[in-house]
Amino acid sequence: MKLGVFTVLYQDFPFEQMLDKVAEMGVETVELGTGNYPGNKHCDPDELLEDPAKATAFKRAVESRGLSISGLSCHGNPLHPDKEFAKQSHDTWRKTVLLAERLEIPVINGFSGCPGDHSGAKFPNWVTCSWPPEYMEILKWQWDEVVIPYWREETKFAESHGIRQIAFEMHPGFVVYNPETLLKLREQAGPSIGANFDPSHLLWQGIDPVEAIKKLGRENAIFHVHAKDTYLDQANIRVNGVLDTKHYSEILDRSWVFRTVGYGQNEKMWRDIVSALRAVGYDYVLSIEHEDMLASIDEGLSKSIGLLKVVLFKEEVPEMWWA
Repeated sequence: MKLGVFTVLYQDFPFEQMLDKVAEMGVETVELGTGNYPGNKHCDPDELLEDPAKATAFKRAVESRGLSISGLSCHGNPLHPDKEFAKQSHDTWRKTVLLAERLEIPVINGFSGCPGDHSGAKFPNWVTCSWPPEYMEILKWQWDEVVIPYWREETKFAESHGIRQIAFEMHPGFVVYNPETLLKLREQAGPSIGANFDPSHLLWQGIDPVEAIKKLGRENAIFHVHAKDTYLDQANIRVNGVLDTKHYSEILDRSWVFRTVGYGQNEKMWRDIVSALRAVGYDYVLSIEHEDMLASIDEGLSKSIGLLKVVLFKEEVPEMWWA
């Protein structure tokens, strides 16, 4: 299993300077944003698709530092009811597919997206309850008329360009936010749909990451993994529950906040996550995503690297010699 980093945390660094920095810090692979929410400061599809020589030099810059590219990330909302927003997300997604094909990168990370509540809506509508009954009607319309038709078509597009690992981050606010909804879309759109497994978004929903890994792993549905932690403030949860719309900066008052690896859950949890991934046959990358208000980028990343280097297995699983 390799240790990587989602490089958007160093988006103010020029590409090669960023590569030098993360290589020196001890990661083995990089996850690069190609636009939409992550931006494309380090990886502009238009530029790299237009000039094959630039694409070759781009890949060489990564490999010459002993690094690889674990995935291209274009998290957006191609199902957004605002047609301009949806088109931008869609266009970036398609360019990312073409770039992944050119650079021979197997995984594209993103969000499933979320439609509105009808064809004339202005904003997305994330349905979280089944009553009053109109919410069930909205959910049925979203899946039957928007989500499934779109991703069936886009899965075919990706597969036609050799991409068979579309890794959705299960993220509240989008129609795929837990293992059940991921597998629902996978069943409808095919086995090229899987997870960019990020435990931080599952923890605050009350989902056990280890059990989620076992569920998705049995379906061979984990394509990429984010290493990001979440602290659960039990005092605030006991009063207000886990749904929380306060700004992330209101740390003392929120029910949960994102933290550096090891500062939300303990080392035992991360050992269990790594062990569960290994048990289901996942042997790709843990890509660190740093979103911690209490730690600088350098210190937060360094501490994440330090803990994960301790808990990751690096050698192949041997034959069982004792039984």
